[in-house]
Amino acid sequence: MYKAILVPLDGSKRAETILPHVESMALHYDSKIIFLQIISPVGEYQTLLAPDYRYREAFERHNKEAESYLTNVVDQFSEKGISATKKIGHGRVVETILQIAEEMNIDLIAFSSHGRSGAKRVFYGSVASGLLSKVDRPLFLIRSRKFEP
Repeated sequence: MYKAILVPLDGSKRAETILPHVESMALHYDSKIIFLQIISPVGEYQTLLAPDYRYREAFERHNKEAESYLTNVVDQFSEKGISATKKIGHGRVVETILQIAEEMNIDLIAFSSHGRSGAKRVFYGSVASGLLSKVDRPLFLIRSRKFEP
């Protein structure tokens, strides 16, 4: 049913609360898991006052950190006999997730949300809200209450 599952992670413990669920699905459906981390847009690294070399250094550092982090997660799943790979995306989070899901023919996108409420978001976080309004494939979304303030 779900042969390819995309799992966006940001490196936080909150985001990792999806991992036991994804592991269970992967074992049940014999799914391939693609772990994704997205590096923020250029605008977050470069200002009018920052020279280009600072932008490149920050960008390269974040890419190396993402590579290392995702390799660790992939290795944990591979040790359990689950087919897993990693992908680093660049751009706006929601749009990049949707683009990669399309390019890789993903059957399911699975992630956790912080579930902010009130003025910030009514039931979901901004990524969840953005995906819910634009996605064209199934989502598996859990609320990571364990890490609520």
